[in-house]
Amino acid sequence: MSRLEATVRAREELSAADAERMYALYAAYYAETSFERFAIDLAAKDYVIELMDGKALCGFSTLAVLEFSTDDVERRAIYSGDTIINHRYWGEQSLATAFCRFAGAIKASDPPMPLYWFLITKGHRTYRYLGAFSRQYYPHSAQATPPWALKCIDALARGRFGDAWKSELGIVRFKHSQGQLRAEWTEPRPSLAVRPEVRYFLERNPGHASGDELC
Repeated sequence: MSRLEATVRAREELSAADAERMYALYAAYYAETSFERFAIDLAAKDYVIELMDGKALCGFSTLAVLEFSTDDVERRAIYSGDTIINHRYWGEQSLATAFCRFAGAIKASDPPMPLYWFLITKGHRTYRYLGAFSRQYYPHSAQATPPWALKCIDALARGRFGDAWKSELGIVRFKHSQGQLRAEWTEPRPSLAVRPEVRYFLERNPGHASGDELC
C-alpha cells in the first residue's frame, strides 16, 4: 500500500473537474445522493483535505470552520463533512496527520479561543476516529455527556441543520436521506462488532444505514 500525499486546499481553489472527481469517489461508497446535492454541500465548506496516490484521488475530507457561542463564551469548531477514503487505503494515516496539522494551525491563529471538533457520522469507522484523536469526546460509551458539551453539540447541530437536528436523540435525521453508505460498507465485521465503541455507536444511531448522523 502506497503512502498517500495529503494536501489542504481552500474550497475556492477547486475546479469543476476537481468536484466531479471527488463526487465519483464519493458515489462509489454512498447511495441516495447526486452531484447537485454533493456540490451544494461542498459549497458550504471552507477547506478540503485531498489524498493522492500520484495523480489519482484516493480520498478526501471537506471541512468548515464554524463560530458559535454558549454561556456567553465565543467558541470555534472544525466541522468535518463528507469524508471518504478508497477502501484499499484503509489504515493509512495521511488523513489523520493532515487533520491534526490543520487543527493545530486553526488553534494557533487564535490560541485563547476554545476549539472543538464537530463530527457527524453515519458510520462506525468514522465514530472510532474520536477515540484515536481525543482524550475526551462525547457521546462516549463509558461517560455521560456533561451539560457544557450538550450545549455545544446542540448549538452547532441546530445552527447547521435546523429542524433535522433531533436533540433528544443526538441525531440529525432528514426527511429524505441526504446520502447513506452503500449496504456492503454499513455493517461491521464480526471482529469489530464486539468492540464497546462500535456497539455503542450502533445502539445510539440505529438508523445509520438510512443516513441518520450521530453528532
